[in-house]
Amino acid sequence: MPNALELTAAQVFRRRLAERLGRSVLLMITSVAALAVLGIIFFIARESIPFFRDHGVVDFFFKNAWYPSHNPPEFGAAAIFLGSLLVTAAAILFSVPIGILAAICLSDMLSFRVRQVVKPIIEMLAAVPSVVFGFFALTIIAPWLQQLGEHWRWLGLDSGTNALTASIVLGVMALPTIVSVSEDALQAVGRELREGSYALGATRAETLCKVVVPAAASGIFSAVLLGIMRAIGETMVVWMASGNSARIPEPWFNLLQPIRTLTATIAGDMGEADQTTGSAHYSVLFAMGLCLLLFSFVCSLAGERVVARQKRRMQGR
Repeated sequence: MPNALELTAAQVFRRRLAERLGRSVLLMITSVAALAVLGIIFFIARESIPFFRDHGVVDFFFKNAWYPSHNPPEFGAAAIFLGSLLVTAAAILFSVPIGILAAICLSDMLSFRVRQVVKPIIEMLAAVPSVVFGFFALTIIAPWLQQLGEHWRWLGLDSGTNALTASIVLGVMALPTIVSVSEDALQAVGRELREGSYALGATRAETLCKVVVPAAASGIFSAVLLGIMRAIGETMVVWMASGNSARIPEPWFNLLQPIRTLTATIAGDMGEADQTTGSAHYSVLFAMGLCLLLFSFVCSLAGERVVARQKRRMQGR
């Protein structure tokens, strides 16, 4: 192969042209995902603008009256937003402690042979279709809660399809993501910090709580954010198991009453909305989708800032 210093001007030109063409092709390939996301945001925002222009924002976010088929229709989605936040928060409170403890157990307590068996089994939960989880909630969890409510009437549990049923199943669905990403973050800490902590006389519990987990905090936080987005974006489970009642529970944090979420409303009402004339019912569903996108965008930005801050803190040490 000729030396670079021996190349002619034409060969140098062809090499530089090939390099620039290669970079351009790779840039175009990597830009496809970003352009697709921007296109989705543009389409959803365009379809939701007519609703915000004609009905405003205040009633949509703060009024509790969801009657899209009335004349005139009412689109107060306060109960629906509260239902989404309530189910997501309960699912995360259920899955985050279990997921982080499971990740710690996989990374620092189980043997390598056992971990190679257990981790793929946990990750297989992510491959189970959401409709299967919905059937599980309807056939197993909901009847069990219904029987529990019949025996303990003081709970006020009138139906097995409620926020608690949906939260339990969503928590199980978020577990594989939280466990897998958290375990990878704990493994990335490395043996040096662990061995240094043991050399200074720290116990295994002290090493895990004061060295390993703080060092992997950014990765664990990213896992929690992914679990939140997995829970709030789920459709089939909440549609089948939440009860689909567009009213605020009494009290508002009561998980034993039916609720409705944004995703279930979009999935359930899209077939009933008039798509040909661009009705307000059709536009309000895109407004809900835009709110979900903005929430995911804010979560992603928060995750990036936390990860960057944690990296600067670790570099400062």
